[in-house]
Amino acid sequence: MRRRFHVFVIPLGLVLATSATTRAAGPKPTVVAKQIDQLLAEELALSPSELAPAVNDTTFLRRVYLDLLGTIPSPEEVRAYVADDLPRKRRRLVNELLKRPEYGVSQARYWRDVILSRRLEDRAIVVGPALVEDLAQWINDGEPWDAIARRFITATGTASENGETAIFVAQDGRTEEIAAEVSRIFLGVQIQCAQCHDHPWDEWKREQFHELAAFFPRVGMRPIRDARPLDLMVNVADRPDRPRFRSGVNLNRRGRPEHYMQDLEKPGEVGERIEPKFFLTSLELPAGTRDADRRAELANELTQTDWFATALVNRYWSELVGEGFSEPIDDLGPGRESLAPGAADRLAGAFADSGYDLRWLHKTILATDAYQRESRPRRTPDEKPFTASVAQPLRGDQLLDSLLAALEVDESRLRGLGGGRGGYGIATPRLGFNAAFGYDPSEPRSTIQATIPQALARMNTPQLNLAVQALPMTVVGRLQREHGNDVEEITSELYLRTLSREPTAEELATVNDFADEATWSGAAMEDLMWALLNSAEFAHRR
Repeated sequence: MRRRFHVFVIPLGLVLATSATTRAAGPKPTVVAKQIDQLLAEELALSPSELAPAVNDTTFLRRVYLDLLGTIPSPEEVRAYVADDLPRKRRRLVNELLKRPEYGVSQARYWRDVILSRRLEDRAIVVGPALVEDLAQWINDGEPWDAIARRFITATGTASENGETAIFVAQDGRTEEIAAEVSRIFLGVQIQCAQCHDHPWDEWKREQFHELAAFFPRVGMRPIRDARPLDLMVNVADRPDRPRFRSGVNLNRRGRPEHYMQDLEKPGEVGERIEPKFFLTSLELPAGTRDADRRAELANELTQTDWFATALVNRYWSELVGEGFSEPIDDLGPGRESLAPGAADRLAGAFADSGYDLRWLHKTILATDAYQRESRPRRTPDEKPFTASVAQPLRGDQLLDSLLAALEVDESRLRGLGGGRGGYGIATPRLGFNAAFGYDPSEPRSTIQATIPQALARMNTPQLNLAVQALPMTVVGRLQREHGNDVEEITSELYLRTLSREPTAEELATVNDFADEATWSGAAMEDLMWALLNSAEFAHRR
């Protein structure tokens, strides 16, 4: 059942270019980017008149900072980039940002949200800090995506110390739910519907789902006794199978030797014992196989399927361009139609050839014209895809880090930010902020809505309100000291540090009129700073 890439035709010139530049390190990102743009134009019959123009330098700068580092550039970085007149400065910028440690942290936070947004066990947030720290290090060290996936699938240990346990902890150690999430996250295949019956519209059968689940029954998850703050342990039970002892609660706490598919007509009985078998390949293991071998074999097999590369490419393309080749991004399914199958398959194949190099994937997508076009509102069904970028609402971490950068506030000074609940001894201002502003990155962006608690948090958080005032220790206060009553200079600085651009003539005129009517210019600049931070432009990556 191995999925094959679609057959498509690449122009001869591009084929030769690829052959000439393909090295052990993988295909050259700029060459593949051109192929992707050309394939999109051919498959979607895009005409130049339909395409949005390329973004200007300041928009591109803010976009790549948010996409790669999860925050906005400083005014000094904006000015330096605009003044740079050397060739290929966009490519140089991307290469420089990919070397910064914030790159791994930002990507790790994205995956933390992917894994923990659909947690069954609320206490699973205890794994969040370790997940971000570990994953950031692996990504910054250049560890390939298939190696990272193997870590998650074969993990054991303590949640607070071992981030790779995140999927098991999030799913409360439950065999069926772990299998479903591993398939969804790493393959883009949502097979969970087949847990109770054959999948209603895909080809997956109920037996296939439970054969996948049979790779995970020996994994359990339990609280660590007397741990303060609370901690969780992913453990393994490699013991002889004794079906008569299977009844009772909390079986997911200690792991089971084998997996049994319950007869839905006889819910009181144990059911049929199922042996591990991977639904995408010929991998089969006998009952009695030790846990380490089960999960290691599955991890090796899963990461070699075409679905593995396709799932990540589709997810990253959606995150960076605004729409996936297939939507929803984590439900590719064998019967789904890709918007541009040739382009999707070319990118997935080249990503595999790169050795599943995440930096390579970012370099390639960011080098495409599709990424570098101006943003337009999300398209209607009768409009062609990928003619423009699509504005993305900032995730909780991106919004918080951008606020902190704009206001020059140290995160360690924050208290009770956002109003969200933390709990379990690891509550932090960032966790509270994410509770109010975070969202599941796997959900379609069109479904992400602003909420009243978000508005209230931004308006009523004492630290933010204090930071926008013209006080001696704030940004607005410092600018007042440096520029006196020069409204235009201060306005320019505030626009650069919030929206990464200069104000337009119309905006400047509006601010001047407002400042003339204010009791003093400091109050006008406070209001301007507050308005900029609460604008839709600040809260989106355009």
